[in-house]
Amino acid sequence: MTKKVVHESSSMHVTGKAQYIDDMLLPENALTGYVVTSQIAHGRLMGFNLDEAKNTPGVHAVLCYRDIPGTNQMGAIAHDETTLVEHTIQFIGQALFLIAAVDEETAKLAASKITTEIEELEPVVTIEQAMEKGLQLNPPVVMQRGDCESALAQSQQVIEATITSGAQEHWYLETQVAVAQPLELNDMKVYSSTQHPTETQALIAEALYIGRHQVEVETRRLGGAFGGKETQANMVAIWASLLAQATQRTVKIRLFRDDDQQMTGKRHPFLTKFKVGFTKEGKITAYRVSFNANAGYSTDLSMAILARARTHAENAYFIPDIYIESTAWRTNLPSNTAFRGFGGPQGIHAIEEAIERIAQFLGKDAAEIRYLNFYQKEINNTTPYGELIENNHLETIWNKITKTSDYTKRKSQVDAFNQTSQFVKRGISLTPVKFGISFNTPFLNQAGALVNIYTDGSVVVHHGGIEMGQGLYTKMAQVVSEELGVPFDKIRVVATSTQNIPNTSATAASSGTDLNGMAVKNATDQLKDRISKFLATYWTNESKHTINQEDILFENNDVLVANQPELQLSFTETVNLLYQNRINLSARGFYSTPNLYFDKATQQGRPFHYFVFGMAVSEVELDVLTGKHRILQTDILHDTGLSINENLDIGQIEGAFIQGLGWCTTEEIKWDNKGRMLNHSPDTYKIPGIRDIPEIFRVSLLDNAPNPNTIKQSKAVGEPPFIHAFSVFFAIKYAVAAVKNHKVYPELNIPATHEKIVMAIEKLKQE
Repeated sequence: MTKKVVHESSSMHVTGKAQYIDDMLLPENALTGYVVTSQIAHGRLMGFNLDEAKNTPGVHAVLCYRDIPGTNQMGAIAHDETTLVEHTIQFIGQALFLIAAVDEETAKLAASKITTEIEELEPVVTIEQAMEKGLQLNPPVVMQRGDCESALAQSQQVIEATITSGAQEHWYLETQVAVAQPLELNDMKVYSSTQHPTETQALIAEALYIGRHQVEVETRRLGGAFGGKETQANMVAIWASLLAQATQRTVKIRLFRDDDQQMTGKRHPFLTKFKVGFTKEGKITAYRVSFNANAGYSTDLSMAILARARTHAENAYFIPDIYIESTAWRTNLPSNTAFRGFGGPQGIHAIEEAIERIAQFLGKDAAEIRYLNFYQKEINNTTPYGELIENNHLETIWNKITKTSDYTKRKSQVDAFNQTSQFVKRGISLTPVKFGISFNTPFLNQAGALVNIYTDGSVVVHHGGIEMGQGLYTKMAQVVSEELGVPFDKIRVVATSTQNIPNTSATAASSGTDLNGMAVKNATDQLKDRISKFLATYWTNESKHTINQEDILFENNDVLVANQPELQLSFTETVNLLYQNRINLSARGFYSTPNLYFDKATQQGRPFHYFVFGMAVSEVELDVLTGKHRILQTDILHDTGLSINENLDIGQIEGAFIQGLGWCTTEEIKWDNKGRMLNHSPDTYKIPGIRDIPEIFRVSLLDNAPNPNTIKQSKAVGEPPFIHAFSVFFAIKYAVAAVKNHKVYPELNIPATHEKIVMAIEKLKQE
């Protein structure tokens, strides 16, 4: 397989020719959709008057909840999210009314004419407030092994702490957008920037009170998503569809950046409490952890996110006695949602923090404590939920990255530098990741595909995955190219549509290539079987001796028999021959991940098909007076199995690391006590920029690590590299701790902004 094929849309991306939904040419009578939202975080909608707004020239519809033909619900998992507010207002930015007008200015004018009577109530904004008021979204869920309390009581040393991690805005370049086009027979076609067309289709059908067969959702590409369009894209698509049905005109809604940031959910902020027991050598004997997540106002994906936090609470370490508890709490914020890592980063944060504290307490290198507690290959290789860790590469990666990064020598150099430098300190950290791949919910691990071969030898591929810039379409074309032996440029992967591939899962959980790749391969396997079966008979008759089907090869745009050059046809000649003999040149593929199961009652099972491993070493330099820091060097060694496309995989690793860096250091979302987001625009919310990238940035893929029973023996790459950013976070903490010569552990949470770093240093100086 050609592992360095460029992204199929790369040239269009850089020339501006790639078409996104906002670029679509719409009919002349198309309308602009506008959403009127709440300006308070909690209250009661006592009454409203829409008459003046409806009479505004250029306005074609003004809708309230009473105008929804079907269900006034858009909750993907639980029906606790109203499409339009009926009585209770739950957050600033919640949709009250919908307007369809000839342009945005007219819609805004109409919105200004709506009168409302609202009783404002006191909002709950923080996890602490929600916990104090007992606003549980769910009863606590517990996963455990052994007797944690007894083990803690018997441990030689015990440390306990409370830590926090903040929200994170997805900041996809393309904001939430949808175009709804009414068709004959009350059908609806919707172009949606969604990661989950099937779910979007289902919720639109429920809102419009029509069958799912009457709704087609099509998506060619997204301008980024990162989990923010797994469920949150549904609302814009539903709103546009309601207005399109009401007006019988095409309606487009695209959220303005500031509105998008205020209206949509974020990464879940966590408040985590843990207690860890360990030996004088640093071996962890017991670990009790309690995750508390700020869910926002509704369920969304909070339960699944907490499930992944639980299944990643131990990260790369075997802990014999462990107790993991998780609870989601309701607040008056937008419903928090999926974000790259899906709870895994929050879960891993706590155990890595525990290890750092153990190292400081014992006066040892944290990397040494990590190595001591790694999962082993033959013993201590079972997770708290009962899954055996197979093909464990932790030892191999450790041996390689400690050597290639020269970790031991650089650690000594960092310590020597800090002894002689008063106002500039350096830090270095090595952190691992073990990340489970599959949806936590077993039934979601399925995918479909459709492969059509045309008589000119070209191929069109349909599948249920979504191209978000990660290169999924490119990898699917590579799979077909290798399987059929057809040149890459003869293959076209076309827009994902619910009419062509039904009942798909979201492109999420890092499983887009795993699931859709195997479904595509299943389709090409069927086609190859038909072709080779026909040719075996055809060539047997031609050559007068038996040709075995198994000896027929597909390569270099030819179909041939091994070691018999006279028996060879071009791929185009082959498909024409089959067409003339009325052999089907189209095949539907399907794949479901095998051997997945999980008992929610016992919290035991095998939820993951396999694990991804990796490690990162980062070194930072910190100005202790300002909190400003720079990353001197980052080395990452990451496990991608046998990479399908090395360039794409390295790009994903780099991007995930930088996005994780933003969560860990610069991206701080602030709300006031009224639930107003205070930094909801690009000039006040700081995502990483070019100067935040490590000055030396080296990313390598683990060699010779085939992953059995997956597409081309590859591994998923989307989410696991996000965890590598912890190497920077803990390197910063190491530099901060150097202010007091590592005698006091610094109180510094995520995100470690410049301000918080300075505050942590000032607190250290007072110890």
